[in-house]
Amino acid sequence: MGTSLYILWLFTLNLYLTSGYEGSGYSPLEDDEDAAYARSRYRYADTPWCSPIKIKNGHATCSSPSRSYYKTVKGTRCNIYCQKGYELSGASQVICQPDKRWSSKSICKQKRCSPLTMPVNGGFKCTDGAYFNSRCEYYCSPGYQLKGDRIATCMDSKTWSGRPATCVDLEPPRIQCPSVKEKVAEPNKLTARVYWDTPEGRDTADGILTDVILKGIPSGSDFPEGDHRIQYTVYDRAENKASCKFTVKVRVKRCAKLNAPENGYVKCSGAGDNYGSTCDYFCMGGYELQGSPARVCQFNSEWSGSEPTCSFMNINVGLKNAVEFLDQFYEKRRLLVISTPTAADFYYRLQVGTLQQAQCGLDLRHVTVIELFGVYPTYIGRIGRRLLPPALGLQLRLLLRISERKYQMVVLDKHGVDKERYAIPINNSDLFTLIDSFPLRKDEMQFQAEVGHTCN
Repeated sequence: MGTSLYILWLFTLNLYLTSGYEGSGYSPLEDDEDAAYARSRYRYADTPWCSPIKIKNGHATCSSPSRSYYKTVKGTRCNIYCQKGYELSGASQVICQPDKRWSSKSICKQKRCSPLTMPVNGGFKCTDGAYFNSRCEYYCSPGYQLKGDRIATCMDSKTWSGRPATCVDLEPPRIQCPSVKEKVAEPNKLTARVYWDTPEGRDTADGILTDVILKGIPSGSDFPEGDHRIQYTVYDRAENKASCKFTVKVRVKRCAKLNAPENGYVKCSGAGDNYGSTCDYFCMGGYELQGSPARVCQFNSEWSGSEPTCSFMNINVGLKNAVEFLDQFYEKRRLLVISTPTAADFYYRLQVGTLQQAQCGLDLRHVTVIELFGVYPTYIGRIGRRLLPPALGLQLRLLLRISERKYQMVVLDKHGVDKERYAIPINNSDLFTLIDSFPLRKDEMQFQAEVGHTCN
């Protein structure tokens, strides 16, 4: 009867030791304490059993010798396995030895990924450092944008999920252009000088700009009439760019186009009708200006003065003073003075016959012919069919130092300057070549060519 009770007690003890066997949160270090506790409690030092294996964050799969039902007897072999996210530290297989201890101590340690690299101009925050299943979120400094995956998770493979993140400057810089400019062209010009402050760009990342490029006419230049598009482009160190555009408008204030007076022409500065332009009026030979000799286009788009006319020149032959008489022609007409003792003089007749064929050329060159006849005490002079008083004819000879006893011809310019004297007749070609060499005549030729004035 005693033997049967011992066997029953032994069976009950074995069930107690093997119950709750597979891992429930204890390490092999704790197993030793459990075994010591069991031995001290039940006082069976000779029982060939090891303490039950309990693997925290893992489990063991055991097989006893000869397919024994008990999993902690001597010779039992146990394979150690860890849960996902944990890795084995120690032997993967342990054996229950005769000294009732397992051949090795093994634990399941939480897996750990390599430390993440801190992105330049950014950082990251993690829920559990670099351990398994830790979730790290990247962020970037203001002005930078994330490139790559924002979230990285430490995986069972001890690697991080996603692509490595970097912080890059993808945001373009900022630039503000000045407001639209509108300016009126300067007086007597078709351009306006326009100034503005060069716009300053600002980079949202590191604040550094590498280049500023202007497309268009620079500030401080003379802008012609019309609309001019100006563009500034700035670049940052990441080669992002930003542009701003504005328009410079230049207006030319204009007056109504002036018409040349009949028997005259007009010469203007600038474009001839723009603000500040000055228009000078001129009359053809034999005509003199009545009214404003010059008019200016004003800011209100109105011409100053009044419209002049060209009236046929009125020559006063009733004057007794030769100087006053010649003053009538100052800057208006050139004079060709022919003096002869008698109208029957051969040289005189030959010269007058030649000049009659050149009336158009004389008129084109603003030449008035004065003829002086006779010797003391009979004197007479004429301009065309208008007779000069004898005293005036005499004074002209004395003033110009012309002999009354022989043929002579004197050429005076528009300023009354004695330009040439002839003792014998000359042909029209030589006479016109002489007159065309006068300084004022060169300007007249240019004006006449512009207005198309020719003799009819």
